[in-house]
Amino acid sequence: MAVIQKEHFISSVADALQYISYYHPKDFIEALANAYERELNPAAKDAMAQILINSRMSAQGHRPLCQDTGIVTCFVKIGMQVQWDSDLTVQQMVDEGVRRAYTDPDNPLRASIVADPAGARINTKDNTPSVVHIDMVAGDGVDVMIAAKGGGSENKSKMVMLNPSDNVADWVEKTLPTMGAGWCPPGMLGIGIGGTAEKAAVMAKESLMEHIDIHELQAKGAETAEEQLRLEIFERANNLGIGAQGLGGITTVLDVKIKSAPTHAASKPVVMIPNCAATRHVHFHLDGTGAAQLPVPSLSDWPEVTQEVGDKVKRVDLNSITAEEQRSWQAGDVLLLNGKILTGRDAAHKRIKDLLDSGEGLPEGVDFNGRFIYYVGPVDAVGDEVVGPAGPTTATRMDKFTEQMLAETGLMGMIGKAERGPATVDSIAKHQSVYLMAVGGAAYLVAKAIKHSRVVAFDDLGMEAIYEFDVEDMPVTVAVDAEGNNVHETGPAYWRGQIAQHG
Repeated sequence: MAVIQKEHFISSVADALQYISYYHPKDFIEALANAYERELNPAAKDAMAQILINSRMSAQGHRPLCQDTGIVTCFVKIGMQVQWDSDLTVQQMVDEGVRRAYTDPDNPLRASIVADPAGARINTKDNTPSVVHIDMVAGDGVDVMIAAKGGGSENKSKMVMLNPSDNVADWVEKTLPTMGAGWCPPGMLGIGIGGTAEKAAVMAKESLMEHIDIHELQAKGAETAEEQLRLEIFERANNLGIGAQGLGGITTVLDVKIKSAPTHAASKPVVMIPNCAATRHVHFHLDGTGAAQLPVPSLSDWPEVTQEVGDKVKRVDLNSITAEEQRSWQAGDVLLLNGKILTGRDAAHKRIKDLLDSGEGLPEGVDFNGRFIYYVGPVDAVGDEVVGPAGPTTATRMDKFTEQMLAETGLMGMIGKAERGPATVDSIAKHQSVYLMAVGGAAYLVAKAIKHSRVVAFDDLGMEAIYEFDVEDMPVTVAVDAEGNNVHETGPAYWRGQIAQHG
């Protein structure tokens, strides 16, 4: 009979969350490296190169892979013979581990959890509470699977109540393009089928904790209906041509995971949850002999990938840029940004809107005229860092503010990740603006391009304050140009045709 000490459990959770903040699972790196080697679209290949370079840098520097260090989900399977030496509940112990991990001074992680979600949405400051699922199982040990799930991918979760005769693969093929690129492909799809609505969601999330093994399944062949469905969805999803970061390409998903449960004869609940390019999870076992010991990966597990700076790459001086130069950029151009940019995301945009609507105007020191805004919420800096990991957040969340920003502030352009909605693309064209896409999942790499940072407004918003960054050779792609040409439409459409034609 194992006796699990409170401190051993808490410290194991804290260590695991630090671990996954900077170490990708080895199977994910191998799958992404293989996809990188096979990719035919140069833009998608470059995006995967940035993700792989960023992953190696994070492993070396022990700093977060992504600025969104996620909401913590923890599956705890407790053996029936286990006893606890603890005055805290399992939920309280997990939360204490989260608190320690996210406030670790050597590698502070971004606190993203807000209380009162339907009201004030006040940040809890330590990323608690976490989401904990507890199962009582046979045995005398405790198995823990823990993940940190970013909001960009979590927001793309889909749920449907199909008719019993409906085809799940048909629904996935129809639904995946509607999710856009905010989930930062290439990643994994977790699918829960059966049970009830909430059971299907939990199964979908838990399936994402499994190792990537789709190519092994392809080699041996499907032996069950579930395995056959995995293979079918994997092929049909990649045939959509969505590609890395939604730029178009031959790899959109690295694996498809399915968990199922018996369900009502009248029902077929299905939930699909994607994992992004910052896939973060780890498993550990406690048997009463001490805290978990997590294996330290070797840097040889990471491929040596370099980012090619081709002849067509344009270096841009944002401090002296003219409207004529900005309007000459074409969708698909790769730029290296130099100079000063302002930042702002959800909370800052809401506050700006309120100030503009009231007639009060922008706060002192904030002038967007002729400038670019970067949608980002960075991790706190440590040591001699200018800023912590600072990758882009999903741009579509700012769509509802874009027309006013372009019409009333003189904003020249925007930088974020993933696509923009049709109305926003029209607004960009109307104002002869531009939208630039940075790679989601390459936050530490992007941070190295930031040479100076200062808060210029809304300091009380923490990571959502308005910063001014001084950047040097920050890589971006022109996603929507001043004429409204949109690579997130043209790229996938082209590669979907190529895949259909050539296989």
